[in-house]
Amino acid sequence: MLQYMSTKEAAEKWKISQRRVSILCAEGRIEGVAMLGNMWIIPRDAEKPEDARMTRSVSPKEVHPFVKWAGGKSQVLETLQKNLPQGLGESVDKYAEPFVGGGALLFALLGQYHFKEVYVNDNNKELMNAYETIKTAPEKLILKLKEMQEDYNGLNEEGQQAYYYDMREEFNQISLSEKTAVKKAALFLFLNKTCFNGLYRVNKSGKFNVPAGKYKNPLICDEENIRKISAAIQNVTVRACHYTDVLNFADENTFVYFDPPYRPLSKTSGFTAYGDDGFTDKDQKELADLYKTLAGKGVKVMLSNSDPKNIDETDNFFDELYADFTIQRIHAVRMINSDAKKRGNLTELLITNY
Repeated sequence: MLQYMSTKEAAEKWKISQRRVSILCAEGRIEGVAMLGNMWIIPRDAEKPEDARMTRSVSPKEVHPFVKWAGGKSQVLETLQKNLPQGLGESVDKYAEPFVGGGALLFALLGQYHFKEVYVNDNNKELMNAYETIKTAPEKLILKLKEMQEDYNGLNEEGQQAYYYDMREEFNQISLSEKTAVKKAALFLFLNKTCFNGLYRVNKSGKFNVPAGKYKNPLICDEENIRKISAAIQNVTVRACHYTDVLNFADENTFVYFDPPYRPLSKTSGFTAYGDDGFTDKDQKELADLYKTLAGKGVKVMLSNSDPKNIDETDNFFDELYADFTIQRIHAVRMINSDAKKRGNLTELLITNY
């Protein structure tokens, strides 16, 4: 005799919302469903249908970060994806990254899931201007980047060095505004592709001061990737403000990924100056408070940070700060230290509330 289950039971079994199950029933997407009074009943052996909302025009492998960014997540992306919350793109249909940086996880998720709303933010206004320009004016940006690429790659090494410093000076002199947005984005991307190690660092006056790198014919204008990113982020809200702004966006249907500036592993090895202000232990504690507030609201939260135990086994800073949550230690290779001897395999923390 055929056994049936309710939409509530199916929702629990398939880890999606009860409302979503009802919609799938009404759309005829579940084989063998029937109505009992005003209720849907579903065969217990029915398989969860593939969600048509997850079909995207951009696959995960087609889009990649458009900047090199310190602490980028490309190398640990597979581990992050294995630790995503259940129901993503279904019952969890909103996504937020308050420290988006290069956006490796963002672009992977946009290629895999359809979200009702997506929010990205970073306090680096130049970076977020680049995101917004790619979203709204990709062809104008591509045109300027092509010009820079042709000029730069046509020079000898000495000429390239001089060209770089001219562009760096221009970048520092132009104020960011609606009229200068495309030019500033082009200069930002040019500098990112040609500076030393792809770093972004500013001095106390807020001026970009990374020296020139040495590259032979670097790809300054990746026009195919820029166009694909533009298509992928058309419905993404782009902000450039304090990370706590995410409180205005997140609810119980939201997944938030925090990738803040990492806590330094020593007083001399830290790279935390993504903007003109550092990210101190006080900031880390305030971020932990926000994490707990979001968790209390039913938001699904994941956070990455450095593991102090790489240097000091007795350092329980994060273990104590996030004692109520799941803490994993994952492996990563970090290459941002200027001393090659200090680069290599380290563990990082991955903290979740689910």
